[in-house]
Amino acid sequence: MARADLIVDLVRYAITGNKPMIKKVTEAIVSEERKKQHTILADKIENELNKIRATDSSNNTSLNTNGKAIIDYRAESLITEITPTKRLSDLILPTEVLTSSNQFIQEQFRVDLLRSYGLEPRNRILLIGPPGNGKTSLAEAYAEALMVPLYVVKYDSLVGAYLGETASRLRKLMDYVSTRKCVLFFDEFETLGKERGDIHETGEIKRVVSSLLLQIDNLSSHVIVIGATNHPELLDRAVWRRFQIKISLPIPTRVNIVSWLDQFQNKHRIRFEYASETIAKKLLGINYAELEEFGLSILRQYVLSLPDSNMKDIVSNELKNKANNISDSESKK
Repeated sequence: MARADLIVDLVRYAITGNKPMIKKVTEAIVSEERKKQHTILADKIENELNKIRATDSSNNTSLNTNGKAIIDYRAESLITEITPTKRLSDLILPTEVLTSSNQFIQEQFRVDLLRSYGLEPRNRILLIGPPGNGKTSLAEAYAEALMVPLYVVKYDSLVGAYLGETASRLRKLMDYVSTRKCVLFFDEFETLGKERGDIHETGEIKRVVSSLLLQIDNLSSHVIVIGATNHPELLDRAVWRRFQIKISLPIPTRVNIVSWLDQFQNKHRIRFEYASETIAKKLLGINYAELEEFGLSILRQYVLSLPDSNMKDIVSNELKNKANNISDSESKK
């Protein structure tokens, strides 16, 4: 049974017709029930709550006394929901990353066993590495493996221009996800989790960091929080302590590129007419996003030139283009 004070609050707000507070208290009750492992009751209450959210979803703006639109920053507007399709098996991962990932997934699936020993599964992961090396893809793969939605935080909606706005919206976001089994993904986590000792940062940013860390601490283990950063040196030191799992995703090695090329060819049932080792040697130094574009560019040209496609020429030209692009990039540096 939910705490008595929550039930009293719910009755009070229902009598006065305070709809926003009714939803807030109901979300708190759902969170309480999930913590107590009363999942059936929590799901039933949440289904009723979702009906209210659905009817309100079209009312995102209102007018003030001057007739100007006021944006209502509902929690739903602060995230993009993605139905995950990428799987861990689709990704080329270092052995240690794959081992850590499988351990984490097992903890989430065997939560009842862990709790019978007074333990909670880990639910906070920090992904570190240069752009284009699979941080977002790995977050999606975790969501797919756990069969939960992926919520990607939208900073353009979350970060406000005025004092207290960002912290307020952050609270709305955390209240919203706290009642759901999900993966909450903060890309470029340094946007919110900056070092509070930085003399160039304002007091507002420092308050946001403190609020963010506190709210992450208060989330139940059924909410998976994943932060990704290209600049770990900018993160507040307390951020590092909050994340139980820290995973580095480096740029692909030659062996990784060979594995990726073989997987891509098998998936699309094509052959590049070059040994994967030969191509990998020429592509060494690019990231997975660039590698994906390389493969898709070849595939497009191959399909568009059917039935007279010359795969060897297509691959050769793409390798030349890639070499020119790398050369141009290096000269600009």
